[in-house]
Amino acid sequence: MRNSVVLVLMILLSVVRVGAQSGVPVQCVEVSIGRCYEMKSKVLGEARKVNVFLPDGYDANDSVRYPVVYLLDGGSDEDFIHVVGAYQFSSFSWVHRVKPSIIVGIVNVDRRRDYTFPTKVAEHTAAYPTTGHSAPFVSYLEQELMPWVKRNYRVNSTKTIIGESLGGLLATEILVNKPAMFNRYVIISPSLWWNEASLLKTNWKQWSRKVTKPTEIYIGVGKEGLTPGPNPRVMEVDANLLYDQIKAVKNSRVKVKFDYLQDEDHATIGHQAVLNSIKYLK
Repeated sequence: MRNSVVLVLMILLSVVRVGAQSGVPVQCVEVSIGRCYEMKSKVLGEARKVNVFLPDGYDANDSVRYPVVYLLDGGSDEDFIHVVGAYQFSSFSWVHRVKPSIIVGIVNVDRRRDYTFPTKVAEHTAAYPTTGHSAPFVSYLEQELMPWVKRNYRVNSTKTIIGESLGGLLATEILVNKPAMFNRYVIISPSLWWNEASLLKTNWKQWSRKVTKPTEIYIGVGKEGLTPGPNPRVMEVDANLLYDQIKAVKNSRVKVKFDYLQDEDHATIGHQAVLNSIKYLK
């Protein structure tokens, strides 16, 4: 009898091993980091997709409210997955660098169109013929997407925007024109060269009067070199100029951090800069 029991156990163990080695899902939970939604935008006149990540423990019937991070270039084949990972890791109780957050990744249709304002530089319009339509895209964020998020999720008043490259240009444009749209701005390798660096010619004293609530700004740039176009600029220098100009305003409501990541370039900076922004913006 004892030998029979041992034999049965050995058979069961061999079945379990075969199942594990062959990849048979045994009591596994499907891995998912978010849901994708598509909705018609009246402002843009087209369907737009967003990816939404909800933090562990989120309960629509609970009273807890969460910060929201709006991520440009937020497709699953863009920056959504690694940014969600950065925020999830940073919100672990033993790390505790950021509160559990809702991440809204905005999937691109035409980033050159949506992330740039009109330019006077003929070479830029020739190279990128769809550009110059950031105004309606900002209206889409302000009038459609953000109200939709507020209606459907338990959010608090903390709103972050993350933009890299042309996305960093758009985040800077929003900061300049509508600073109250977000509490936190994560501006990574911004393409400030656009339209002969016109955003760097902002009247910052006048801008300061529009900042009526605490606003945190992270500006990260790598070792990136010259910009495209007929009059090349140095991206690191432009990012530093943006920091210097904001810092010089000396507005007590504004907290700004400049971060030079010398071991990163335009292609590699994104993930590390997001992690650093979480560490610095508290």
